[in-house]
Amino acid sequence: MAGKPPVIGVLALQGDVREHEQVLDALDVAHRQVRLAGDLDGLDGLIIPGGESSVIDKLSRIFDSRDAVVSAIRGGMPVLGTCAGLILLADTLVGAIDGQQTFGGLPVTVERNAFGGQVESFETVIDMPTIGGEPVAAAFIRAPIIRDAGGADVLATLPNGDVVGVRFGNCVGISFHPEVIGETRVHRWWLDAVVTPAQR
Repeated sequence: MAGKPPVIGVLALQGDVREHEQVLDALDVAHRQVRLAGDLDGLDGLIIPGGESSVIDKLSRIFDSRDAVVSAIRGGMPVLGTCAGLILLADTLVGAIDGQQTFGGLPVTVERNAFGGQVESFETVIDMPTIGGEPVAAAFIRAPIIRDAGGADVLATLPNGDVVGVRFGNCVGISFHPEVIGETRVHRWWLDAVVTPAQR
């Protein structure tokens, strides 16, 4: 990451905020929590963590940060969404609760809780050719599936062909949690391939 060191925001309304912060610490990347609209000022990228997508959606409206997040995404801010973060980036959502909204940014169709409930959670390794090297460690926890990748580039699939990672311009969304099991390469790739070019 040549040039000015990036400052990354972690949307800290609900979910596994601390785990993403620990990955950024391991990569020696400056970061701060985002709750209010003004917290987005001066950031070079934003991480939307896993958690409960409908709760994050509601809290973004309660904290009056939703419109600012949507505007930042539309304005080209690099964004990484994991699990619930992927759901919130999807333009089309299957299985939404009444009134649930997304931030949008990914022209994909995502199904909530496609793998089942908490007891169906699992860990595995998946190939991410864009990242290269050894397979990536991934935890799937009440995870969504990308049912239609639309115009997005596919980054990761399961052996059965299910799409679990996509990129469209400044937005990257993955179904799984690399951060909860100490996998840092997805974040490193996002920083190098998406955040750094946007700083130029």
